[in-house]
Amino acid sequence: MHEDFILSAPTVEDQMKLQDICDHAHATYMNTSQDREGVIGSLTFRTIQIMEKGRKILEKHLDAFIPDGLCPNKCGLLSRRVMDCVSCKYEIYICPSLSDQLNCGVYPVQAEEGGQAVLDCFLPWHRLLMGKPEYYYSWAPGEPGNKKRTEKDFKDLVVTHDSSIVLNQLHLDEQGTYRCSLQDQNGTVFYRVTFLVTVAALPLQSPQTIVTLPSLDHRDYSTEKLFVAVIALVTALSLAASVGLTVVLG
Repeated sequence: MHEDFILSAPTVEDQMKLQDICDHAHATYMNTSQDREGVIGSLTFRTIQIMEKGRKILEKHLDAFIPDGLCPNKCGLLSRRVMDCVSCKYEIYICPSLSDQLNCGVYPVQAEEGGQAVLDCFLPWHRLLMGKPEYYYSWAPGEPGNKKRTEKDFKDLVVTHDSSIVLNQLHLDEQGTYRCSLQDQNGTVFYRVTFLVTVAALPLQSPQTIVTLPSLDHRDYSTEKLFVAVIALVTALSLAASVGLTVVLG
């Protein structure tokens, strides 16, 4: 702190003047301390104790802040922009994960045939990343977990700024190992997570019973028609006879 104070003067001449003032103050301090029989010296010791206590408190807070506030990533790689307290300039701070791994877990996802599945690989510390990283989704078809997948097995699916995708109207052949990785424009991978998507087939439906309507009563309508014709003929003859009698009888 003493050297920084001297060098803060704008010119060499000013720095020399500050040095003379500091030397004079130091000599005056020593003489006063001797005249007071160490009274100021005891104050200095007390000041050192206070500063030492403050240093321990600061270290305690930094030990808690660095893993939680500055580097909250438990996995993956966090590269963020921070202010350097010494230079008062913004610098890039790299926060490696505790496990020093980019892979952040494997999660099973179960869905039904014809249904949907939501895959979301967002974590809050993704907002602290510099630039505009994107989420790269890829997948390897086949029943998940039956064999180990390699990079050649994965096919590109979608690249998006959104952390989640929705798989709609799932078919049995769409189950597989889905992977989400957070990358920047240079191809740097900050984070990767894997989803094991299993699609269950719908149960077979029993055949429906065909309802048969009862058959109509097939009657023989020929006799009825003949009977109606006879009645009509008799009625007509009766009317004709009545008209004839009426004419004859005047």
